[in-house]
Amino acid sequence: MKVVFMGTPDFAVSALQAIIAAGHEVAAVVTQPDKPKGRGKEVQMTPVKQCALAHGIPVFQPVRVREADAVETLRAYGADIFVVAAFGQILTEEILAMPKYGCVNIHASLLPKYRGAGPIQWAVINGEKTSGVTIMQMDKGIDTGDMLMKTEIPIDARETGDSLHDKLAAAGAGLIVEALVRIERGDVTPVKQDDEASCYAKMLHKSMGRLDWQQDAETLDRLIRGLISWPGAYTVRAGKTLKIWEEEPVTREQMQTKLGPEDLDVTAGTVALVERDAFYVRAGNGFLKILAVQPEGKKRMAVKDFLLGYPMKAGERLGA
Repeated sequence: MKVVFMGTPDFAVSALQAIIAAGHEVAAVVTQPDKPKGRGKEVQMTPVKQCALAHGIPVFQPVRVREADAVETLRAYGADIFVVAAFGQILTEEILAMPKYGCVNIHASLLPKYRGAGPIQWAVINGEKTSGVTIMQMDKGIDTGDMLMKTEIPIDARETGDSLHDKLAAAGAGLIVEALVRIERGDVTPVKQDDEASCYAKMLHKSMGRLDWQQDAETLDRLIRGLISWPGAYTVRAGKTLKIWEEEPVTREQMQTKLGPEDLDVTAGTVALVERDAFYVRAGNGFLKILAVQPEGKKRMAVKDFLLGYPMKAGERLGA
């Protein structure tokens, strides 16, 4: 089929590569405008743009895809179908109706669960046991269109937002190739979503990453794993942020072999024990064993290296 591919971040790259490898004609790639990033504010191409240019595919980067000139540019490609994966802009009904087979979306959840912008991270944060990918026929709503195909992916006990992202990106790439074949053959049956079973995966914000030590250790563990690369989970030490990269929850019962009774029930946020390669922080229920951190302005490091430059003692409070 003749495809226009619309996507922006790393998640969409695997699908674009799979569509190219399957022999479809990709008439154009539509992606968000280049933006300055990092401390140097260098303008960087989106991952999808980089992939498109590497394959010699024309790239279109409208600031607003709904503007009249952008709509006419899309129409001129004469595509059979638009494939959308984390594009980052809302398509109008005019655009949705433009291709012969309409617009399909590769969504990183088992719809109708986790509609919206952050389905991967919220699945980890909420302690889901499974996630997956849904190929959806797009309509004017936000992830409300008919479901065409699904694939389910188990979530491991120590899954992170990053590791689940990679699994779902690979799964979505395989599923969209199969979906394109079936759509062209006309042997896919759309299934309407049950709106009553839906939930919304709200957009992630940096403020979500600040740890509230009053929460139980399991909840904090899931938050840290879910937000692992962005926005990242952090606490405050001596007025500076300390990002937590690696940890594991430890129960009060497990800590009884390491601490005396008076240290088991210290205030939440208190460093209860410091070892050579880890330190333990009291949560609302249980403890977090911290194994890798990133001090403000520094790189990620193992706790054993952190403690060489930033000595820590039991009794210290974090998060103030």
